[in-house]
Amino acid sequence: MTSYIIEGGKRLEGEVDVSGSKNASLPILASCILNSGATKLYNVPEIRDTRITQEILKFLGCKVKKHKGKIEINSQEITKKEIPEHLMHQMRSTVILAGAILGRFREVRFSYPGDCDI
Repeated sequence: MTSYIIEGGKRLEGEVDVSGSKNASLPILASCILNSGATKLYNVPEIRDTRITQEILKFLGCKVKKHKGKIEINSQEITKKEIPEHLMHQMRSTVILAGAILGRFREVRFSYPGDCDI
């Protein structure tokens, strides 16, 4: 772990960019399904789990655009109510998408989530 040693009575100032949280981003990405229009998100971390979630959203029918740190998700044309097994098995948290689909369409089909031996 990096540490900083600050000596003297000098004022400390500057800027720090804080990356987005995976655990906050995944449910927010899923909730875009509930909005039958466009949603703009900022500071979503560019990591495997958020990329898989975006792939599932595209599979369901969402339009996903990325531009300069912003993600725009338009869920107006979602027609599918089933998350395919090969995408569900990519990570444990894919199950949160099932709740959003159920909330919007009152039905959903999905297999067990994956990526963990718990």
